[in-house]
Amino acid sequence: MKKLLPVLVGLMSLLALSARGQALVYRPNNPAFGGNTFNYQWMLSSAQAQDKTKDPSQKTANGLNGGRTTASSLDDFSASLQRQLLSRITSNLLNKQFGETSLKEGTYQFGDFQVTITNATDGVLIRIVDGKGGETTVTVPYY
Repeated sequence: MKKLLPVLVGLMSLLALSARGQALVYRPNNPAFGGNTFNYQWMLSSAQAQDKTKDPSQKTANGLNGGRTTASSLDDFSASLQRQLLSRITSNLLNKQFGETSLKEGTYQFGDFQVTITNATDGVLIRIVDGKGGETTVTVPYY
């Protein structure tokens, strides 16, 4: 029994040494470096919350009046009138194209907008030019 006691104490000490050891694993937070992909939205919102710089070329919240923060009543009325006018033109053009009558070719002036309607091989070509140099071309296909 006296010889067995030192052997048991030796085995117990070896077991105690192996039980204390553990593997340390580094896991990054950033998904770009192998972290959890669910951390991406949290990291992005955190970075945006800390960002104090503003882009000078970015438009204001209303975006209608070229960078000014407040719009006059006249500017609001003008923008609303233009939106309503374009909406009415669009609905009339589509009703004529897909209704009983067809669109007449020609150039029409609506306030600041010039609308040119021509027949093309793949449909009716509608070109809208505003007074500021912007241009949009829409092709309404034949059905």
